[in-house]
Amino acid sequence: MQELRSFFSQHEDLTQVILYAGVITSLWFAEMIVSLDGIKTKWKHSTVNTLFIFTALPIQLLLTTFVVLICGWVTVHHWGLINFIPYHHNLWVYYIVMFMMMDFCEYVYHVTMHKVEALWKFHLVHHSDLKVDVSTTIREHPCETAIRTTFLMFWVFICGPAIGVLILRQTFQSFSNIVAHTEFRLPSRVNKIVSLLFITPNLHHVHHHYQLPYTDCNYGDVLSIWDRIFGTYGSLEKDKTVFGIDTHMDENLNGKFVNVLKIPFQKFDHPQRYGTSQENGIPMEKETLQEEHA
Repeated sequence: MQELRSFFSQHEDLTQVILYAGVITSLWFAEMIVSLDGIKTKWKHSTVNTLFIFTALPIQLLLTTFVVLICGWVTVHHWGLINFIPYHHNLWVYYIVMFMMMDFCEYVYHVTMHKVEALWKFHLVHHSDLKVDVSTTIREHPCETAIRTTFLMFWVFICGPAIGVLILRQTFQSFSNIVAHTEFRLPSRVNKIVSLLFITPNLHHVHHHYQLPYTDCNYGDVLSIWDRIFGTYGSLEKDKTVFGIDTHMDENLNGKFVNVLKIPFQKFDHPQRYGTSQENGIPMEKETLQEEHA
């Protein structure tokens, strides 16, 4: 038992990969049991997304090495914004503030991926999935994996987290992302309470709606408070939610791994960057976007 503990403590990346894979697999089988699509359809859809593991994982593991090195440097040199926070030597203050700092940084990263055209071309690969389920979590273009991890290096350098809080934060982030992409949704009343603080599947499904302005809302990673503070919070009823992205709704394109990899390098019409109703072309009011449904 001691040898097992020693192994996992020395291989944090591998430990997270094992936990990540275990949770995704368990939820995938749970989705399959209740899914109306049938195992053949679900298997075909999940196979395309699963192939992204083989392109993203090597990049993730390689660049995470640099994240850990930066993390060690900022800790030794007492570098980062956390050192300017009063009472940051208190363990509770340190972990809570550091967690919120890193979560806000991920919110900024997500907004940036949507607003910068060159970056959006890679991020839309994730949004192009026409059926959001737990396998969508790993549908990430390898170039975005490199971009995301590079951003993480910058956030670590700026904020200055110790390796312990970084591992804790990444673990929460992984579980949150997995749960947010599942087919399961919370009951409306439960969601209203939980979503006051956390991103839920109900909220993240809105983010995966194929059309603006909903694609540009609910950017939160673990916490939903940033969307509420910066006016990017939105809700949409389940029966009105259509997954995908309006520039790439072709099932033949999205159903083939190689074709999906090529998406960022192909020309396409960009969706209107101002929220309009597809039915009448009238700008959608902010109240419509943020309307809470019963």
